[in-house]
Amino acid sequence: MSDTITFTNARLIDPEGLTETTGSLRVTGGRIAALGDVAPEGRVIDCAGKVLAPGIVDLGVKVGEPGERHKESFRSAGLAAAAGGVTTIITRPDTEPPIDSPETLEFVTRRAAEASPVRIRHMAALTKGRAGREMTEIGFLLDAGAVAFTDCDRVVSDTKVLSRCLSYARSLGALVIGHPQDPGLSKGAAVTSGKFASLKGLPGVSAMAERMGFDRDMALVEMTGARYHADQITCARTLPALERAKANGLDVTAGVSIHHVTLNEFDVGDYRTFFKLTPPLRSEDDRIAVAQALASGLIDILCSMHTPQDEESKRLPYEEAAAGAVALQTLLPAAMRLYHDGTMTLPQLFRAMSLNPARRLGLPAGRLSVGAAADLVLFDPDAPFVLDRFTMLASKSKNTPFDGAKMEGKVLATFVGGRQVYGEQG
Repeated sequence: MSDTITFTNARLIDPEGLTETTGSLRVTGGRIAALGDVAPEGRVIDCAGKVLAPGIVDLGVKVGEPGERHKESFRSAGLAAAAGGVTTIITRPDTEPPIDSPETLEFVTRRAAEASPVRIRHMAALTKGRAGREMTEIGFLLDAGAVAFTDCDRVVSDTKVLSRCLSYARSLGALVIGHPQDPGLSKGAAVTSGKFASLKGLPGVSAMAERMGFDRDMALVEMTGARYHADQITCARTLPALERAKANGLDVTAGVSIHHVTLNEFDVGDYRTFFKLTPPLRSEDDRIAVAQALASGLIDILCSMHTPQDEESKRLPYEEAAAGAVALQTLLPAAMRLYHDGTMTLPQLFRAMSLNPARRLGLPAGRLSVGAAADLVLFDPDAPFVLDRFTMLASKSKNTPFDGAKMEGKVLATFVGGRQVYGEQG
């Protein structure tokens, strides 16, 4: 019975049935063995009415290995993930060098398995060097364990190259992840175009750049029949095009980062570089529209887009500062803002953070059902705290826009395959 845990008196979140019930859950051999009215066996953890949900599957995390280990290592990212209720990290290939060969992919796979307390799977680059000129060896990379292919925020501008990549990926059943953005319009932009950008004297990009990039990608997906995921949809003007693509039967899903559904362009304030992101923060109208699309299921996935940057790259004038923010540890408490303001229920949130990313990538995670892997997070959605980036964040880099913010939602314990990797419960 040593590997058996019974969670009692828990608020059980089922993202498949979109239900929330009170009851117990038993874990045996790293898997969920029973839930509901369960007799206690083995180690008993009294959840005291707190929430027990599937662990978060975070799609699109930047880890600094190889090349930028000073920004984030697999160990520090894994510790931050465990503290944030993330049980599976899906890494991006925008490393130095990029993950664009089976050898590099095998290296990071070994390093992650050695160092991280949570599960880590890897995406690979779509083109060699993420240069947009030559397709990577997609078949060999699939065999080596790649779960998807993307050049991240380096948009493949050559339409013929991208169409070839999509056609080949379609023949292998591989998932391609795009960054919907017109590269010409968005080049050099620091904020979203509008009155705020003009007042601050910052170079802006129109929200239409995202719509134009998405429309191009959808035309190519329609032509090739490829499986496609848009990493971030952040503008209201893109939503009708996404809805049409799904209605037309294209194999298309979309995601959004936690920052784009909880922050807006005015949070930049007096040139605060922790709020410089890619794509830039949008208007409040856009934020509301995208949050509502996430609640309805039009946007499928909510992720952190965790992008660690060192202090030197952020302590620069806004236009010159590096883009990105860490969010592995703040994803869940920031998402609680959508729960507390009534935008989304807890089952809806975990559908977007756990179930949908696992389904899209074909992973056996994100579920609270008998036989599923016991990747679980126990948390208090109402526990208040003030975030201190230096004392609370496990990431090597501390570039969070939520520094000093009042937040709600505290992770009490995290379990991966039934093994506790964070917390002191029970």
